[in-house]
Amino acid sequence: MNNEPNRISTLVKGILMGWAEVVPGVSGGTIAFITGIYERLLASVSSFGPGLIRVFKEKGLKAVWEKIDGNFLTILFVGMALGLGTGVFGITFLLEHYKEPLWAFFFGLILASSLFILKMVPNWNIKNVLSVIIGIAIAYTITVISPTEGDTSSFYILLSGMLAISALMLPGISGSFVLLLMGMYSIIIPSLKSLMTNHDMESFRIVAIFGIGCLVGLSIFSKVLTWLFKNHRNLTFSLLGGFLIGSLNKVWPWRNVTEILLKEDYQVIQINDASALSNYSHVPFKILQEVNVLPSSYQGEQTFLIPVIVSFIVGFILVFALESKLSPED
Repeated sequence: MNNEPNRISTLVKGILMGWAEVVPGVSGGTIAFITGIYERLLASVSSFGPGLIRVFKEKGLKAVWEKIDGNFLTILFVGMALGLGTGVFGITFLLEHYKEPLWAFFFGLILASSLFILKMVPNWNIKNVLSVIIGIAIAYTITVISPTEGDTSSFYILLSGMLAISALMLPGISGSFVLLLMGMYSIIIPSLKSLMTNHDMESFRIVAIFGIGCLVGLSIFSKVLTWLFKNHRNLTFSLLGGFLIGSLNKVWPWRNVTEILLKEDYQVIQINDASALSNYSHVPFKILQEVNVLPSSYQGEQTFLIPVIVSFIVGFILVFALESKLSPED
């Protein structure tokens, strides 16, 4: 990445990944895949480890920087930070006022992405087909299972960190959603807040172990995915394509809420109809479970049918525009 166009391209891709991470249920890994930097990102992240110490001793800091693809990572992470910062305002506004068209846009984006990834499998056989089916089943199951109860044991906190960061690296699966499923969202988030305000040791313990879990998961999972791409490329593409198809359940435009989590006391509330949900409009909450419905059964204020169709088409077409305009770096 020695020229200005590639740096700008990487920055834009990072911004797009940051925007994606703002949206619940959408992974920045999806954008990385669409824009052709997924494998490079994996290779860069997987290079972190004890081996860097040997590289530093033998060849110096410059060699370490080249080993981790430092220029690429730095520019990408700057872009992600910009995307997260701007996305918090723009994307959250759309989620609050025009969530149906926004979900439709991501539905089209992810559907086209799955076709784009599956198109990269040159020769289809029964193993590839089974890999797609397994990917669909895993991702779909993740989107529909109910959250479990959290646990503050060190092992479970470590495991939640490993799985959450691993999910962030998979197209179509959100790390925050994995925390919800494990019942750890209501433990990790309050601990982070408490650590910043009260500085108590229990919060420090939870956050520290979770952080270690993230680092361990990032190191292990990136190496596993890199190995899979090198040794079972077609099966890996098939599996990830299946992940994207299975995750479509989470971004369907019309969804009625059935279960929420109150952010103040982390109480789980069952919702039977739209009027019940309106009772909690004055307090902050996070949606835990929803059911996909047709526009005729939607309990939202508006269906936005025409904007939804237009947004879906735009999202679908954008994938192939990104494929041609934001091609992978050499």
